[in-house]
Amino acid sequence: MAFLQISEPGESPAPHQRKLAVGIDLGTTHSLVAAVRSSVPEVLPDAQGRVLLPSAVRYLADGDSQVGYEALQGQAADPLNTIVSAKRFMGRSAQDARASRAPYEFVDGPGMVRLRTVQGEKSPVEVAARILAELRERAEATLGDELVGAVITVPAYFDDAQRQATRDAARLAGLNVLRLLNEPTAAALAYGLDHGSEGIYAVYDLGGGTFDISILRLSKGVFEVAATAGDTALGGDDFDAAIVDAWVAEHAGLQDAIADPHAYRPLLRAARAARERLSQAPQTDYEASLPQGRRITGTLTRQAFEALAEPLVARTLACVNRTLRDAGLTPAQVKGVVMVGGATRMPVVQARVGELFGQAPLTDLDPDQVVALGAAAQANLLAGNRAPGEDWLLLDVLPLSLGLETMGGLVERIVPRNSTIPVARAQEFTTFKDGQSAMSIHVVQGERELVSDCRSLARFELRGIPPMVAGAARIRVTFQVDADGLLGVTAREQSTGVEASVTVKPSYGLSDEEVARMLADSVSQADSDARARMLREQQVQARQLVQSVQAALAADGDLLSEAERLRVDQALQAAAQAQDESDAERVRALVKALSDATEDFAARRMDRSIRAALSGRKLDELG
Repeated sequence: MAFLQISEPGESPAPHQRKLAVGIDLGTTHSLVAAVRSSVPEVLPDAQGRVLLPSAVRYLADGDSQVGYEALQGQAADPLNTIVSAKRFMGRSAQDARASRAPYEFVDGPGMVRLRTVQGEKSPVEVAARILAELRERAEATLGDELVGAVITVPAYFDDAQRQATRDAARLAGLNVLRLLNEPTAAALAYGLDHGSEGIYAVYDLGGGTFDISILRLSKGVFEVAATAGDTALGGDDFDAAIVDAWVAEHAGLQDAIADPHAYRPLLRAARAARERLSQAPQTDYEASLPQGRRITGTLTRQAFEALAEPLVARTLACVNRTLRDAGLTPAQVKGVVMVGGATRMPVVQARVGELFGQAPLTDLDPDQVVALGAAAQANLLAGNRAPGEDWLLLDVLPLSLGLETMGGLVERIVPRNSTIPVARAQEFTTFKDGQSAMSIHVVQGERELVSDCRSLARFELRGIPPMVAGAARIRVTFQVDADGLLGVTAREQSTGVEASVTVKPSYGLSDEEVARMLADSVSQADSDARARMLREQQVQARQLVQSVQAALAADGDLLSEAERLRVDQALQAAAQAQDESDAERVRALVKALSDATEDFAARRMDRSIRAALSGRKLDELG
C-alpha cells in the first residue's frame, strides 16, 4: 500500500513566516474558499459577508464578465451567455453535454465541448477559471497577501480528463495547485479532525451535479479510503429537471419550453427554489414567468416531489451498496454517515440513507462548507504550516482500474480499482511476431475483460526494439498514478533501454452513462466476460501456433512424407479457421489437434538443428 505523508514534520512557522494556502471547493452550484486561521479552518466571506459564491459566469457584449450573484441576476434575460453548472461539462464532448439538456448552444468539434457566447466560444475550463480567479481574489483580499497555492477538490469519480481540466482552470486563474483532493475525502478530513473520530465512516456526497460515496477508515490520524464509487452525471440539477418534466406534463402548452433556453431556464430556477423550500415545508407554491407573457403557477407537495425523486435517490443507493461490497463491509459496520453537498438537505435523501445504514446521518457540519474546510486543512499542511503534534496521513484511492490492451483485444489490468494512490505498478510484456521492432501501447480504463467494453485513454508506440524471435523481448510497462489521480505510462525495452512514455490527457471525459455503468456491468457481465476472455485467449494461442507451423514448414517441410504433410496441412487449415469459432472448447481442440499432428515434425526439426550445429566439430571441442 502506498502511503502519502501530507507534509514533512516540523514546527509551525512564526506568524510572519506563515505561508498562505487555501482550500477551494469548486462546486456545480456554489463554490467556496477556506483557509486555516488561528489554527482553525474557516470559510472566507466576500465583502458582503456571503461565504457561498454561485458557480455562474455571465459574458457581456462589451467584453466584460460577471461572476456569482451578479451573474445570476441576468440569467433569465440572458440565458445563453449566463453559464451555470459548467462543472458538469468539464472534460466532456459536445455529445455528452447535449445529453444533459442544458439550455446552451454547444459547439461541435474535437475535444472538450465549447459553449457559444457573445464573447465567442468558451470552454468549461475558461468558465471555471473565472470562478476560481474570483475566489483567489477574495482570499488574497481577506488574508492580506499572495497565496503559495491551493488544494482544489474534485468528485472522487472525476476521470483523468476531468481532473486535467480542473488543473488547467486553476492555472488560468493564477493558482498553484498543491493537490487535487477528492471531495468525500476532504469532507471526512474536516469531520475527523473536528470530532477526533475513529472507525469506519461513509461519506455520502450529493452536490449540484455529481454524486460520490466513499468508505473511509479513520484511525489515530490516518485517513484511509477503503472504496469509492459514484456518478459524475447525477446531482441536484437532475432533481430540478425531474420537477420541470412533471410541470411540462401537468401544464398544457409547455412542451416547446424544453427546447427554448429563455423558457427552460426560468422553469429550472423555479424548480430549484421549490425543491429547497420543500426541505422545510410539506408543500409550496411555485411560479415561473416565461417569454411572451406566459406564466405558470401551482402547488408542489413534498409527497409528490419525493415520488419524482425516488428513482434518482435509488441510483445513489445502488452506488452505496456496491461500495460497501467493494470494501467488504455491511451497513451495520459503518459507525457514521457524513452528509456532504447542498442536495443532502432533502428529507427524502436523509431518510433513505438512514434506512439503508440503520442510523440517522451526521448533519452537524454544514454540508455546503465541509468540503472546503477539509481542503483548507490539507492546503495548510502542504504549505508547511504543521502545528506541533499535528501528524496525520491521507490515503486516497483510484476509482477505476487501469490496464493495457493485449493480443485478441483483451484487457490486462495493471492497477486495480480502489488501489491506494499515489501508486506505481509495472508488468513485463513481450513481442508477438518474430523480428517485431515496434509495439503499440493502448491504455484503457474500466472493469470489463474486453477492450471494446472499456474506456480508451491513450495510445503510443515503443520503437527501436531489437529484432528477436517472438517472445524473447522484454518490455516493462510502468503505470504511475500521482496523488491527484493523474496517470503517466512508460514502456521500456530492457536490453537496450529504449523508452517511450505518455502523460494521459484524453480529449474529454467519460460519458454520462459510462461511469455508473462500468462497475455494474463488470458484475452483471462477469460470466459472459470470462467466457469471452477464454475464447480470445484460445484464439490467440491458435494464431501463434499456426504462424509457427507455417514458418517451420517453409524451412523444413522436406522432413515430412507426402502423407504426413497432408495430415499436418489439414490440421493447420482447421486451426487457421479458429478465429471464426465462437466455442472456446472447439478452438482448444483444434489447437491440440495441430500440436499433436506436428509433434514428430518438431522432434525431427530439433534433430536436424542439433546435427547442423555439430557438423564439422571435433570431439574434443564438445568436451
